[in-house]
Amino acid sequence: MSIRTAVVTGASSGIGAATARKLAAAGYHVLLTARRADRLEALAKELTAAGHSAAAHTLDVTDRAAVDAFAASLDRCDVLVANAGGALGADTIATSDPADWRAMYEVNVLGVLNITQALLPALTTSGDGTVVVLSSTAGLASYEGGGGYVAAKHGAHVIAETLRLELCGDPVRVIEVAPGMVKTDEFAVTRFGGDADKAAKVYAGVAEPLSADDVADTIAWAVTRPAHVNIDLLVVRPRAQASNYKVHREL
Repeated sequence: MSIRTAVVTGASSGIGAATARKLAAAGYHVLLTARRADRLEALAKELTAAGHSAAAHTLDVTDRAAVDAFAASLDRCDVLVANAGGALGADTIATSDPADWRAMYEVNVLGVLNITQALLPALTTSGDGTVVVLSSTAGLASYEGGGGYVAAKHGAHVIAETLRLELCGDPVRVIEVAPGMVKTDEFAVTRFGGDADKAAKVYAGVAEPLSADDVADTIAWAVTRPAHVNIDLLVVRPRAQASNYKVHREL
C-alpha cells in the first residue's frame, strides 16, 4: 500500500505549517498547499531533510479550476486539513468594508467548500477519510468588531456540521477544530493591514496565548484517533481566555 496522504491548505505559515510538520512526523505524505510558493518549497525541503515525505503545490483555494486540477492530479487523499483562512479588519458592522467581508467569505467559506468538494471522492474511496475544518471560536460566538470574520467562521462551522450529517454512514470523519486566541507571526498583522502595533495589542498582557504548535498538536491528535472515533468539535483556548470577550491580562 502507498503511504497515507494528507493535504493541508494554508500550509505556508502559522497553524497550517505547524500541522504539516505534525502530520509528516506522524508518517503521512503531506501535500503542502498555499499561494506562496517560496515558503511551501522551503517547508517541503525542511520536512524531506528530516526524513519525512512532503511535496509543495502552489494553490489558491478560492480558484475552483485550480482546485479541481490539483485534486485530479492526486493518486489518493486520506486526510484533508482545510486550514486556509484569515481575518481582515476589526471595524463595526456600520463602518466595515464590504470588500473585506467578501474576501473573508471567499477564503473561509468558499475555499473550504471548493477543496472539500474536490477531494471528497478520493477521501471516500480511501475507505477511511478524514476532513478537518479549521474554524474558530468566532464561529461559535460573536464579538464587537468581528462581524465579517464571525460571519465567515460561522459559515465554516456550518459546513463541518452539515457535512457530518450528510456523510453519516460513509467512511469519512468530519472534525472541526475551533481555536481561540492564537499568537502567530501573521494573523493579527494581516487583520490590521500590516500595523504591527495594533496586532501586538491583541495579545498585550496575555502570558501564554496559544501557539500554532498547540493547535497543530490538537489537530494531529484528532486525526490519529482510531477510525471509528470522530472528534466532532474541539474548542481549544489558552487558559487565560474564558471566552471571546473575557481574557485575563497581566497589565
